[in-house]
Amino acid sequence: MADITLLNLNMLFMRYGEGVERELHVPLGPLYLTRALEAAGFEVDFRDYQCVEADDPFEMSVLLDFLREPAPVVGLSCMANLLPFTILAARAIREAYPDRIVVLGGVGSKAVEEKILTRFPWIEIIARGEGERSGPQLLAALRGKVDIAEVPGISYRCDGGVYHNPDPPRIKNLDSIPFPAFEKIDLRRYAGYGMMTSRGCPYPCTFCSVAPVWNLESYSRSPKNIVDEMEFLHQAAGVDLFLFQDEFFVSGKRQIMNFCRELASRNLDVQWKAFGRINLVDEEMMQAMADVGCVELRFGVESGSDRVLKEIRKGFTAAQSLEIVPKAVQLFPRVDTFFVWGFPFETMEDFHQSLFQMVSFRMMGARILPSLLSLLPQTELYRQWSRRARLEFCPYLFPEFVFTGHEICRGGQIELPEKHRDYFDLIIANPDVFPGFFHIDLEHNVLPKLELLRQFGFYPEPQPQQAESCGAHSPRIEPQELATRAARG
Repeated sequence: MADITLLNLNMLFMRYGEGVERELHVPLGPLYLTRALEAAGFEVDFRDYQCVEADDPFEMSVLLDFLREPAPVVGLSCMANLLPFTILAARAIREAYPDRIVVLGGVGSKAVEEKILTRFPWIEIIARGEGERSGPQLLAALRGKVDIAEVPGISYRCDGGVYHNPDPPRIKNLDSIPFPAFEKIDLRRYAGYGMMTSRGCPYPCTFCSVAPVWNLESYSRSPKNIVDEMEFLHQAAGVDLFLFQDEFFVSGKRQIMNFCRELASRNLDVQWKAFGRINLVDEEMMQAMADVGCVELRFGVESGSDRVLKEIRKGFTAAQSLEIVPKAVQLFPRVDTFFVWGFPFETMEDFHQSLFQMVSFRMMGARILPSLLSLLPQTELYRQWSRRARLEFCPYLFPEFVFTGHEICRGGQIELPEKHRDYFDLIIANPDVFPGFFHIDLEHNVLPKLELLRQFGFYPEPQPQQAESCGAHSPRIEPQELATRAARG
């Protein structure tokens, strides 16, 4: 028997009206952990729940059948949107296999470890941060070879108390991390091939849930190491389109220019997408990226109001966005601009400035992806406002960041199926564990802005095959989408 069963519960499963959008993305985090555990001598039974063949993967009987006869330790990996489902899944696993130890991993539990361990006794251990260092030590402790109190980067319950061991030092040399355990999956089944080129972001944006996971520290892989992985995936599985998922891909001009030169030297017939940053790109850099296959550049613009940008510590101005985005549209087949709306301090005048910028960028040819603010617990904004305002749950409106697949999405409105009532009851009963599903001031802040967005066509009724996704995922670019400006004549 394997030492651990690692179950990836991160899924792109969305219900739009009567249809479903379902797309498999390579589960990088669990595969990195798998590689580290096996290098330390442990046997890993890796299972990707994205691959379950069922019409409704959220049925517990389906999950238990997929997880039949797991190893003595069961590790569950999830993001914030599926944390409620994962907690209920952990309970079902413990009921079916009471002798198994359930470990929760992934970023979904960030900043609420104490609450989870206190309220949900079927979860015994939560792994935090980079698993390459703490994972092997944890399995050694569970085998009785190491005292669990000495394992870094974990939170756990023991003798009626909850304990949080210190984090291990960050891995600064990312080139030292072996490639993910791709041999554990059938690469050709996947539609989305993400890659990690850096870990962490140094910018202190108050609404951001990603940078706090890494404590505002950022480290990057070398261009050669990145392109080595691209070359491997291209040769092994015919991958010809990559998404660099990390927000800090553009960490500096020298890094990007060196990457472009390295990629050009390999003569790979590939395309790629990446996140940029308004204040870190220039025309020369973007031209170099376009010349070596970048077909989509994504910008977190967030707001057209300088007052809001300053409040959220974004690090650039609305004028800088107005300078960079038009240049990007001229260079790339697709440019995505992400806007966050619904900040509790965002006045209607601020919002109108954002709306004007969104309309302007849309007319230029950029794709506009507005996202309702998600108050995830690790964000500074949540810490500030959870003490000042009441969290409100709206059964027909969720932030896009926490869409789960349980709800049915109809344009800017959702429906909660009765069959998943337990799931949403859990959320409502624990707003301090799942604040990302809640809002601040629906009547005066959120709903008036939503109405304006609908009037300007930013929340149309989507079709399953045409649904736009938020920053967590990236639909494959179809050939007809590669000429954004030309298609408009």
